[in-house]
Amino acid sequence: MPTFIEQIHAKAKTSPRRVVLQEGEDVRIIEAAALATKQGIAKITLLGAPDKIRATAASASLSLDKIDIIDMTKPPNFDDYASTYFELRKAKGLTQDQAVAQMKDPLWYGAMMVRKGLVDSFVGGALYTTGEVCRAGIQIIGMQSGLKTLSSFFAMVVPDKSFGKDGVVFFADCAVVIAPDVTQLADIAIATADSYASLTGDTPRVAMLSFSTKGSAKHADIDKVTAATAAAKQKRPELVVDGELQGDAALIPAIGERKAKGSPVAGKANVLIFPDLDAGNISYKLVERLGKAEAIGPILQGMAKPSSDLSRGCKAADVLNVIAINVVRVQFAQKQ
Repeated sequence: MPTFIEQIHAKAKTSPRRVVLQEGEDVRIIEAAALATKQGIAKITLLGAPDKIRATAASASLSLDKIDIIDMTKPPNFDDYASTYFELRKAKGLTQDQAVAQMKDPLWYGAMMVRKGLVDSFVGGALYTTGEVCRAGIQIIGMQSGLKTLSSFFAMVVPDKSFGKDGVVFFADCAVVIAPDVTQLADIAIATADSYASLTGDTPRVAMLSFSTKGSAKHADIDKVTAATAAAKQKRPELVVDGELQGDAALIPAIGERKAKGSPVAGKANVLIFPDLDAGNISYKLVERLGKAEAIGPILQGMAKPSSDLSRGCKAADVLNVIAINVVRVQFAQKQ
């Protein structure tokens, strides 16, 4: 049976979308662009100096066939992009000169391409920090309707295929929001449910995790989780979400039945929402290392148009996977 990421690649190939890669002079990005194009996963645009991109590609024996290159020394639509950015941010004190200077940066320019509809998604972060990628996404693309929180998820592929969908369980947030409040935690649950549905085709069953199950303990931290559960249900009445649940109650049917009888999620959760970044980050790393799981991510979520960050230590294969994931998320979003 194809692996989770192989299935993602196959879905992307059914209807490739347009993806801009802002760090077009980096050899890892060029290699990923060449692979995505050759495999029919996406229609790629690279940003950078064409001479440098072509020289790097030639030295690595990589083909740029059918890949668009935008010369960032004279990018098209620049005045319109700078003017749009100024209008978006002038209430925050941005000047016209600052807008022009910022739009010369490929990260911001690529994000504006997404906003304007010239491409469907961006993938950046091989050289930029996560904070920079998040700021560009929030300021230019904006947030998904009904959400105010940019967050991230990991697709955890565990050896035991009885969990989630064939061993695929989504963890969030493990990389972005340090101490989410009630509204942010509800947003993270909704965004991750949408991400899960878009990438697996399965119905998300969202567990709001805590050290307590259904009142087994009392604490303000538990109150936050139960309030976030209620808020998520109010925003999305159709969402299958429950909490507060301990990890074992969320995943193990017998324990879920005993601790949270009648819960639509307990014992069969495929989306795990952690109460804070400490819990989420520690958990995904432990599952990856001790449980021999594959951790795919972090993938940004919550933007109006799916776009993603990269690890600065990424390899070309990692970039290719993120491109494919974004293409599938765009396919799903455009069907809604």
